[in-house]
Amino acid sequence: MINNTLVSYAASTTSNITELHPSEIEQKNIQELESTLHASPSLPIVVVTRQTWLVFAAAVFLVSVPVFIEAPLVRSLPSLSLAITGFWVWLSFQLMSRSATYVWGDLLLGFSWSWLAGAIYWGWLRWEPAWHLPVESIGLPFACWCLARNWGKVGNWFYLGSLLGTVLTDVYFYLVDLMPYWRQIMQVEPDSVSPILQAAVRQVQTPWGQSWAVFLALALLTIGMIPLSKKQKHWYAFAGAVLSTILVDSLFLFAALAA
Repeated sequence: MINNTLVSYAASTTSNITELHPSEIEQKNIQELESTLHASPSLPIVVVTRQTWLVFAAAVFLVSVPVFIEAPLVRSLPSLSLAITGFWVWLSFQLMSRSATYVWGDLLLGFSWSWLAGAIYWGWLRWEPAWHLPVESIGLPFACWCLARNWGKVGNWFYLGSLLGTVLTDVYFYLVDLMPYWRQIMQVEPDSVSPILQAAVRQVQTPWGQSWAVFLALALLTIGMIPLSKKQKHWYAFAGAVLSTILVDSLFLFAALAA
């Protein structure tokens, strides 16, 4: 039973805990407890599978929905959007302090980097697309540092998946020469956007634009599907972030077609 596993876990670590700093004790306990519960034969496999798919769904949600929430917020209140990053970080550590919600705090911490990058870029630098990828990569050193220490895998792999989707989307914009339209859209009033979007769509509908769209969509689909065979939460978080890029890009394309 899970209770027996927890008792055994507590007994086996008591002798080592007293030598550690209180903050180290808390982090060690959380990490070892998560590992113990995941490996416990008493934990029903259906529970693990269900939570893994919930991580995937949450990753899709965190990439897709904030695009339509943060975008209008950061355009009108960039400072507030930037400040909200602090709330996400605080909430993530609160969730990570409890074993039952650790994975959700882990995921939210990775999302915080994406939110921070979005707040900075779309708040103050959106007129220059060349700054997009450098700003979106703001959390990359931290993510690599954490993964090198095998910490926060769910959130950091989510961030890397989201960043990869952003990179491939921007690569498409460069290849199809859509960056001039990006600059124009950011410099005009909303009621003047429609002609610019229609011109951008015509660029996408060329054989060159369609060929690259299919190629990059297949690349995203392949990269996103392969990790699903690994049945691990951090890979599902990565896959959800990558695959949801296709969804977000498709929604923007439909919006441009309807303009």
